[in-house]
Amino acid sequence: MSKPEHATSQDQPQDVVESIVPLMPIVLPVAGAVLMFLLAFIAVFMA
Repeated sequence: MSKPEHATSQDQPQDVVESIVPLMPIVLPVAGAVLMFLLAFIAVFMA
């Protein structure tokens, strides 16, 4: 019958999740530090 055409990686758009994954070792600790700072600031402000 007809030959199925497989999409190559050049045909598909860049996936957003796949572009962020290599940055996770940097992004997660920074986000955690910001979250801890905000929570500590709120705790001190409320006390």
